[in-house]
Amino acid sequence: MVTYSATLDVPRHIVEFLARHLAAHRRSIATPKGSRALGPFRQAVLVLRWFRERGCVHCLARDAGISQATSYRYLHEGIDVLADQAPDLHEVLANCHNEGIARVVLDGTLIASDRLAGVRENGNDLWFSQKHKAFGGNIQFLSAPDGTPLWVSAVEPGSTPDITAARLHALPALYKAAAEGLPTLADKGYQGAGIGVHTPIKRPTGQGEGALHVDTRMYNALLRHVRALGERTAAELKERWRTLKYVTLSPSRIGDIARAALVLNRQWK
Repeated sequence: MVTYSATLDVPRHIVEFLARHLAAHRRSIATPKGSRALGPFRQAVLVLRWFRERGCVHCLARDAGISQATSYRYLHEGIDVLADQAPDLHEVLANCHNEGIARVVLDGTLIASDRLAGVRENGNDLWFSQKHKAFGGNIQFLSAPDGTPLWVSAVEPGSTPDITAARLHALPALYKAAAEGLPTLADKGYQGAGIGVHTPIKRPTGQGEGALHVDTRMYNALLRHVRALGERTAAELKERWRTLKYVTLSPSRIGDIARAALVLNRQWK
């Protein structure tokens, strides 16, 4: 057996941020002093390694000198503590108004995961996305025009279309925001979302872009241009917090994991 040193490539203030919240959580549930195998700081390191490195839980347990069951318990606790800090959609939109942000960008992505039992009424797998040809959960993102992640929704099964997930978690609040002067930009998957949600105009079935009027093509091009940076959100979160590329926990936890990653991302400076 050979041991070696390693460095966690996360700013120290993020580890300390999570450690403080874990310590506060322990106090809130009256955890007896000295009853935990790891202190808040070392637990924070374990959680952040999982988010950053997409590490296997039994490897994290081995490195921390704890059992695999304890490692899973500490990991889920860390996810919950972080997810509880995620902003509410109404709070995010109110802040956008206060800061003078001109628009927000709505997008969705599939967070891949292991297969989960469950079927739709038509017999297809509930958590399988025909669009992405993979199992996982549908997550909706809201971002600022410069691509800064602002909000993440709860998870829906992978078979759920973006427009359906948006209707469940985002559109009612976005309609109100649009009426107050904060429009939403989205891609073709959200066509028909409603007033205040601007989407590209689709070309006629079976025809090319040339079938569209020149003004319509220009509108689509301008919309793509101003939406482009905002659609970096999913890529930024997945590249920085690599566990979002493939979640090995229950897919039902994907929403909490994504919200936790959002909170961590807001601390990254």
